[in-house]
Amino acid sequence: MLNRLYDRTLALADHPRAMWALALVAFVESSVFPIPPDVLMIPMILARPNRAWAIAGVALVASVLGGLLGYAIGAFAYEGIGQPILATMGKGDAMEQFNARFNDFGFWAVLAAGVTPFPYKVITIMSGWTGMPILTFVATSILARALRFFVLAGLLRTFGAPIRTFIESRLNLLFSVFVVLLIGGFLLVKYL
Repeated sequence: MLNRLYDRTLALADHPRAMWALALVAFVESSVFPIPPDVLMIPMILARPNRAWAIAGVALVASVLGGLLGYAIGAFAYEGIGQPILATMGKGDAMEQFNARFNDFGFWAVLAAGVTPFPYKVITIMSGWTGMPILTFVATSILARALRFFVLAGLLRTFGAPIRTFIESRLNLLFSVFVVLLIGGFLLVKYL
């Protein structure tokens, strides 16, 4: 089923309204959809490299707006459903401790999920659920998603079709290595 969904999403790249399809996929991927917008971005950029930055920009804006939907889901569904269940089980205090710890590292959690293949929707929902400050969430989401989409657009625009196979087969590894290097760089600056 997931392969069929992947193929249908990829077929949208050839559609005359591909930018709208990209915006929709990027929006819903940030809160509920399992296929990342990269699947549409890659063939769209390869077909029209001169539009690489516009394509990345559409993915960025739609993804951050979708992240706000995920944040709202976490903020409102937790209060109405999750918290009463946890209180009945005697776990209300444990959730308060978890919330505080998550928000201590919230910037890093959102940054890592926004850049890596880790499901961004999980972090958007958790950010709302834990009450992460909305400005921190939005700023970090913009930074993370811009890094992800514009690096991809730049690689595809510069190297073209040969990089497609490399990126698709190693996307998880590439973004994970990038995040490790990014976090390592921040830690070096902080502790040196």
